[in-house]
Formats: sequence, structure tokens, C-alpha cells
Amino acid sequence: MRTFTCLCNETLFFDNTRCVSCEREAGFCPACQQLVALVEVEEGQYRCGNPACCATLVKCDNYRIERVCNRCIVLPNAGGSLCDCCRFNAVIPNLNVGDNRSKWRRIESAKRRLFYHLDLLGLPLGDAKDGFDPPLSFDFKEDTGPMWSFDDNGNSEMLNAHEVVMTGHFKGKVTINLREADPVERERLRVQFGELNRSLIGHFRHEIGHYYWELLVKGQREDGFKAVFGDHNTPTYAESMQAYYQRGPHANWSNYFASAYASMHPWEDFAETFTAYLEMVAALDTAQHMGIDRMNELDAVPSDDLDAMCRVYARVGIAFNELNRTMGLKDVLTRPLTRPVIEKMAFVHKLIAEVRGPASPAPTSCPTS
Repeated sequence: MRTFTCLCNETLFFDNTRCVSCEREAGFCPACQQLVALVEVEEGQYRCGNPACCATLVKCDNYRIERVCNRCIVLPNAGGSLCDCCRFNAVIPNLNVGDNRSKWRRIESAKRRLFYHLDLLGLPLGDAKDGFDPPLSFDFKEDTGPMWSFDDNGNSEMLNAHEVVMTGHFKGKVTINLREADPVERERLRVQFGELNRSLIGHFRHEIGHYYWELLVKGQREDGFKAVFGDHNTPTYAESMQAYYQRGPHANWSNYFASAYASMHPWEDFAETFTAYLEMVAALDTAQHMGIDRMNELDAVPSDDLDAMCRVYARVGIAFNELNRTMGLKDVLTRPLTRPVIEKMAFVHKLIAEVRGPASPAPTSCPTS
């Protein structure tokens, strides 16, 4: 992730809502794709602080009211009062419960980072109103216990059954269990299941991989998919899942798969490979904008040259991991980039190149008056 610059020349970070130096409000401008200072022109209306843009903006309602977002909407706007990230939310947490608002804030932060890199890659996404099949949507829910009502005679009636929310994807709907936004609980689950990369952004990347299989592969590129990942119909997903939880992952999974879980079924292999690809793009984007590594092999991220991306990523990975080890923290980059994994990433790389949308037009300059 890159950093940005306030009008006072102080650094702005992707999640900022205010400059720590000059106290100006800040927000993400979708017109120029930058985190910018917000210059108020009238109550509730702002000008983008990027001098090359100066779009007229209003805050997303989830920024203005709920304080869980920092994105803006460009005027004139025909898309409602939610930004291009929040408009996909179908179910949000119950904000009357405990620290659900802070958990929701963490979830939205991870989702915004996902969307930033999907935009960087030019990947399509939309809901039913955009004509997408399947339409993308998000449910952020928590496990619930049964609720009962009692009449005057002491008779009881169960109003709702116990619900255990499964993080996953089904026909365009991505569901995230709210406990994944609890750092302590997520770390417990990470250790329990031996998942080195378990994180909020990791869940989003994995589930969006399933979404893109439905949107871009199913019924369109399945023969090419089978040639790389195997036949997703034989054995069935249910059979593969049962075998995985009975016998564990493939004995030599690290030689052939991006993760142990990827060895369960071709669909999971694709989702984990897609996740690994997004992780690489995010790391290279950060390295490129922070000057962490010599990026002369790449003209831009994403690059047409996957092998060059992987070579630079390996160097960046060593630097990131050694820095964390110096601080006594766990490795940042843990997925093995073996040749079989890179060959699977090549399928994802080609898929994205085939569907990539046109670059956004450069913003016009501010008026001189």
C-alpha cells in the first residue's frame, strides 16, 4: 500500500481520516484514487485536496455517520449515499452489542484494502443493479444463541435458533464471521488450525477468489482451469472436504500448493492461489512506493512479466521477513513460491490480463480561479 501527502506536506496513510499535523480532515477520493485532504466548500461538501483533481466530494454515510469508513463519493452522484466499497454490504453487525462497531471498523479497513488492489488490477465487480451474475455482496455476522419468549402462564416459544456463522462464499455473497475481527480470537484460531496467514485481509482475498471463479471461470474457462488445478467435479467438493479433515493435507503440499488447505480441492487451490497472487501484488505495490527494493525489473505493478514479479517478490519477502525477525515478530510472507505454485499463479495472471478493464482517465486540473 502506498502513502499519500496532505496539503501541509505531512504523510497521510490509507486509513487516515485526519492529518496528524494540520488537523485537516482526510478521505479517499475515487476520482483520483488517492487519500487526500478534504477542503470544505460548504457544509457537508468538500473539494479533493489533490491539486491535479479537485473533484467535488461528499463523505460516505458510513464515514459521516458511523465512523467506520473513510471514503468519499464524487458529485454529482447517482449511486446513493454509500461509497463504492460500502454499497456492497448486505448485512452489518448489530451495533448495539459490545464492541461490534470497532470490529466492523476493522472489517471495513480490510475490505477497503482489498478493493484498492482489485481496482489496481482492473478486476470487474458489481452487484445485481450493475448486471453482474453472480452479484457481489457482503454479510458481516456473529454467532447467535437461541432467543425465547414467555407468556403469562410460563409457556415458552423459541424465536430464533442458534446460528453458527461460517466465513465463506456462496453465489456472490461473502460472509465474514465477526469473531475474525477480534485479534485475540483470530490468533487462537490461527494457532489451532495451523494457518500461518490467517488474517482479516486474508479472508477477504480468499473469498473474493471464490467469487472470481464463479464470475470469470465457471462456464467460460473451465477446461483451462482443469488443466492446471484438476477436475473440480471428481471427486466432489463434499468428498474432498471429508477426506481432507479425515486424513489431513497432501503429504508434500508445500511443493505443489500455496497452502495446506489448497490441497483439499481444486476450488480451494484456486482461491488460495488467487490469495497468494493478491498478496504478491500488495507487497510489490508497497515496496514500489516505499522504495524498499530495486524495482527496475518492473515498469509497474501489475507487470506483464510474472516471472519478474516473482523474482522481485522473493527479494522483498526476504527483507520483510528479516525485518520482522529482527523485531521478534512472525514472518510476513510465508507462502512458498515453488515452480508448480508459480504455474498456477500464471493461470490467475493470464485471467486478470484477459478481463482487465481500461485504466481510469487522468483527473483534470483544478480551476485556476
